[in-house]
Amino acid sequence: MSSQELTETKQNGRAVTLGLLVAIVLVAANLRATLTGVGVLLPAIEQGTGLGSGGAGLLSTLPLLTFAATSPLVGRMSHRLGDARLLVLSLAVLAAGTLLRSLPSLACLFAGTVVLSAAIACGNVLLPAVVRRSVPTHRIGTVSALYVTVMGLVAAISSGVSVPLADVLPGAWRTSLGWSLLLAIPALLVWIPRMRNGSGRPAPTARRSAMPWRSLLAWQVTFFMGLQSLCFYAVIAWLPSILAHEGTSASSAGWMLFFYQVVALLASSVVPLLSRGREDQRWMAAAASALIAAGFVVLLTAPAMSLLSCTLLGLGGGTCIVLAMTFQSRRAASPAQAPALAGMAQAIGYLVAAAGPLLLGVLYDHTGGWSLPLLVLIGLALAMAAAGFGAGRDLQLADDS
Repeated sequence: MSSQELTETKQNGRAVTLGLLVAIVLVAANLRATLTGVGVLLPAIEQGTGLGSGGAGLLSTLPLLTFAATSPLVGRMSHRLGDARLLVLSLAVLAAGTLLRSLPSLACLFAGTVVLSAAIACGNVLLPAVVRRSVPTHRIGTVSALYVTVMGLVAAISSGVSVPLADVLPGAWRTSLGWSLLLAIPALLVWIPRMRNGSGRPAPTARRSAMPWRSLLAWQVTFFMGLQSLCFYAVIAWLPSILAHEGTSASSAGWMLFFYQVVALLASSVVPLLSRGREDQRWMAAAASALIAAGFVVLLTAPAMSLLSCTLLGLGGGTCIVLAMTFQSRRAASPAQAPALAGMAQAIGYLVAAAGPLLLGVLYDHTGGWSLPLLVLIGLALAMAAAGFGAGRDLQLADDS
């Protein structure tokens, strides 16, 4: 029996314990809460700091750029420290960055954002690796859907409570930016014992897997990750503006954005039921991407039907994010290769995602309308369908570890 087959046999015989699920979910809860509250607090931040629209845009884009810069380094750090040690370190740095961002200084606002975003990037890359290492192959999709759903749920909660907290807490928006510390503490308490027990520590003879830059399958996983992130952040950034351009009130546009996130959450939670027993996920990835394209088509041709558009965008987007994270675990040939694949997918993916909203804004400024930006999004969603059809094949990368 080969080393890979032996690894798979051991892995498939391992039960998914409640403690492991709780540990994974607690990390996932910390990966979006510190970010999504910033958008709704931006008007207060601009007023309180004198930050212009350019600086506010940079503050919103900085996490994605930090993700792209940090993700390629996570595999090397994980090989040296082990998954559990690096997760504990990342959670501690996340807490420190959150505190730094809340201090009364514009420099601290930006520096803290970079620090906490680097910590989140470690969690983004490590979770697929932890799932690949610890979860039986046939459960990877279910566990991935669980933690993606938790990420989305906490992100929505953070968006909803940040402004009310800023209204009642001393320190206003600065204190509101720090509420997510309440999530980091229980995660640290759960992961410190796992670190002491050696959970996720690399074997003494294990070699670090290099990023699979020459693999077509890895590039398909990467582009699927990047394009679904681009579509998500484009909707988050510009959907209210698109609807307002067509005469929708600001309040109604905000509720449409909330509705989109709710549909995406529901879709991500049912993906395991749709994919149960299916190792080949080509058609699911392509169909979900097509739903996103259809949502943009409706937004372009019949903006009054925004409810239908947001339903299609949410169904497709919620499915695609689960598949994107699942591919980063399942397409890796070994646990050692999972952080390398995830690092590549997220480094390139978040660069693509960061460029998307900026590109759409430039196109809008030059054309004075949303027709061309929406046509670009439709084309990118169709390209995502092609990438997903390739990434969804029941294949694994060559194991170079």
